[in-house]
Amino acid sequence: MRTNKLSVTLVNKFSNPLKNVVSTAKTCYSSKGIVEDESIQFPKDEKLLFDLLKAGHHTTFEHQYFQFAITNVSRYLVWSLLHSHPYYNSEQVSQRYTKVKEKFCYIPDLPNSFKKSFIDIIDKQYLFYNELTTLVYPYVEKYYYDIFPARKKSSEKFQKDIEKKAREIARYVLPIGTYTYLYHTVNILTLLRYFKHSLLLDSSDEEKDLVKQMLAEVVKIDNSFEKIINEIENSVIPLESNQILITKEYKKYFDSELSSYSSKLVDYSINAEKTLADAVRLFYGHVSTNLIDQEAIERILNPRLNRILSSEIVLTNNILLTKALTHIKYTFKKKLSHSADSQNQRHRTVQSSSYDITRMDLSEPDYVIPKLIEIIPQLRARFIEMMDYIWSEINKLISYSINPKFIVYLLPNSVAIRSFESGNLLNYHHKYAMRLCYNAQEEIWQNSIDEVKQIIKVHPNIGKFLLPPCTLRLLGKKLPICPEGKRFCGIKVWKLHINDYSRVL
Repeated sequence: MRTNKLSVTLVNKFSNPLKNVVSTAKTCYSSKGIVEDESIQFPKDEKLLFDLLKAGHHTTFEHQYFQFAITNVSRYLVWSLLHSHPYYNSEQVSQRYTKVKEKFCYIPDLPNSFKKSFIDIIDKQYLFYNELTTLVYPYVEKYYYDIFPARKKSSEKFQKDIEKKAREIARYVLPIGTYTYLYHTVNILTLLRYFKHSLLLDSSDEEKDLVKQMLAEVVKIDNSFEKIINEIENSVIPLESNQILITKEYKKYFDSELSSYSSKLVDYSINAEKTLADAVRLFYGHVSTNLIDQEAIERILNPRLNRILSSEIVLTNNILLTKALTHIKYTFKKKLSHSADSQNQRHRTVQSSSYDITRMDLSEPDYVIPKLIEIIPQLRARFIEMMDYIWSEINKLISYSINPKFIVYLLPNSVAIRSFESGNLLNYHHKYAMRLCYNAQEEIWQNSIDEVKQIIKVHPNIGKFLLPPCTLRLLGKKLPICPEGKRFCGIKVWKLHINDYSRVL
């Protein structure tokens, strides 16, 4: 762990990315057809490149992609930068399904005396991870064979499945500074946004290092990028550091507002069902007397009538009828663990806002307990002991005035993340089709159930069609009903009403 360094490799790319920026721009004004990259000459044509950049005509910077292989980057940085916006694609190693390497974590550049304390805390968290994996295993095994009793006869065959579920729960004690590795694909504009963000005063040393290496890889294939980098660097006005503290009192207030929900519906389109029905009637050219609201909503949301909803390839953004779902909006205030929030943010078209977690009051433990641990008294007691230890050690470092930007790496995956989230019905429909599946991580699954139940209360004709993938496929006469194959959850969810959904794992 002590020698692992961030590594960035550009593995796939456009051959002439900046020339392509210019050729796409010139095509807009070409009477002779498509302008090809080969016709662009640098430095003669560079002026247009910078004119586009300065004028904000940035769509021309979005055609070119860079695929990076990134190793030894913290999950905190992936969450706070790489996955905190919609304009990327990533495939990252899963903590749910793979065992985390021992002592595989980001270590900030601290004085030696504090670095030892920092490393000692991390070492303890990895010991907790191994201990908790062992402690939860027999309970996971019991629940697993309650679901799949026939598999008990071939228990060796399914031992790895049980181990994966045990690790999924145990990972809640790991630090968010734990390293990960991933493929990460972005266009030029997103990369430049990363760079500009890294120049802000609040950006971490790890972020600056990551972006620096990404840019260095790009400069290798096109040294004209150096001029763009200099242009951006010279134009940045660094924002002042945010010193506002998110107090424990505020966090308690926020939690009290949630009531019994993990996600609370706080705003929505008041006339949603009529508006949606009107949009459907527009598509069909019907007046309300020929197509009443309920029937119109059925036409767009019932997979029996709209078979596109049961397709493996999501086409709802491409079909004129289903585009009507974009007019209906929902806003939730929610609380998830860092683990669950990291998955939740992958639904990039459903946007959230939160606070800077480096500004949280850390004087008291603040975390989410996994359901299996919550319902087993001895597991719960031991988990709380682990959390108390982590927070007590964190507070020792705080007393030495260690920068919160460093301390944040010690926070466990269980640390609570509070946020507001908003999106339209089209994107929530897709999210729920994925996260109501019993194979979804339990916490985000429960979060989605909370949301759908509340939508049903305010918009019953809409909410009743927010369904897991198996039920959508059943209604759409798509076989097999469960698309997960060997990963079938073991529950015939399509036969259940949402009020009957229940799981521990």
